[in-house]
Amino acid sequence: MQMSRKIAGFLIVVAVFMIFEWINLGFNLADGHPTAFYVVHGILIGVNILLGIALGVIGLRGLTQRPKSPVV
Repeated sequence: MQMSRKIAGFLIVVAVFMIFEWINLGFNLADGHPTAFYVVHGILIGVNILLGIALGVIGLRGLTQRPKSPVV
């Protein structure tokens, strides 16, 4: 599958934003909540960071692969 450079760049930007935003949320969680609150948010943060990494890898592969024919 081929992708345009615009789409690959967009995926990289989304990945960087997701990773930054969720790490920032993790540091901004206030104290005083029940343990379940931190468990759920920890799982959400972990899953979204993994999704961000996956999008970043897909975007980087899209930027580095040379298309064999022009992408329409």
